Amino acid sequence: MANSAKTNVKKNSSENFVKVLATNRSVRHNYEILEEFECGIALVGSEVKSLRTGGKLNLADSYCRVIDGEAYLIGAHIAPYVHAIGFGRSEPDRRRKLLLHLKEIAKIKNEVERLHLTVVPLRVYFKGGLVKVEIALAKGKKTYDKRQAITKRDQMREAARDFKNVHR
Repeated sequence: MANSAKTNVKKNSSENFVKVLATNRSVRHNYEILEEFECGIALVGSEVKSLRTGGKLNLADSYCRVIDGEAYLIGAHIAPYVHAIGFGRSEPDRRRKLLLHLKEIAKIKNEVERLHLTVVPLRVYFKGGLVKVEIALAKGKKTYDKRQAITKRDQMREAARDFKNVHR
């Protein structure tokens, strides 16, 4: 009876550890986020090593596309690992397969075709030792929507500042 109680006592704390590698900040300004997905990404060993050692990852102008029933991240730049030579070296701007369930891929494809949405990466991070990508179904904002968002954000910031000063 004592053995069965001990089996569920400890969990590995590294499972919940999240280290953000890159975020795509312009997405929230240019798009209205409708739904988010977390997925894995198929990387070559030298790409993972590059990310672990502080290699640069650029998500600007990157997007996701469903091709032949598989999701791909296109346009993301991962700086090559300095010590990788020959066969271990990979192209920095190649398209990378996203690891999603078939139902999720079908849902994304359906929403993109039906509502003319865009699939964009929001951030890339390590989670429990694995590289994960957070992607989102997004709808492009018009210029006046962007101006309204900026105005609303400035008003909220000013109201928070006033509230803080009143309670001092």
